[in-house]
Amino acid sequence: MPAGRRHAASRPRRPGHLCPGLVLCAGLLAAGGALAQVERTGDYLAKMDTDGDGRISQAEYVAWMGYAFERMDRNGDGVLSAEEQPGGKGRPIGLDAHRQRLAERFKQQDANGDGWLDARELAAPPL
Repeated sequence: MPAGRRHAASRPRRPGHLCPGLVLCAGLLAAGGALAQVERTGDYLAKMDTDGDGRISQAEYVAWMGYAFERMDRNGDGVLSAEEQPGGKGRPIGLDAHRQRLAERFKQQDANGDGWLDARELAAPPL
């Protein structure tokens, strides 16, 4: 790592704001959709929280973060080819593999291991 640069996890964050990596990832996946309009963690949580219980289940997380896959899969074959991915390059990604990665990311975000994400966990970068 170049001198003078700190790891993203060591940088202080403003309370209530999303981690920049999550915003970038969500913005790319949403391709200009509703995710790009969400700036505060509470707003993001409210959009993901489909049952309104104030916390995010793994199913809610995977559904919200995964909806972009279907939008990007223009030919509907369940695989994002390089042409369907941002920048028009990358290895093909299958829907099952994509959902598995999202489930793994959820577990990383779930710092206290209770099976739910609250606003604080949602805003924190994955471990």
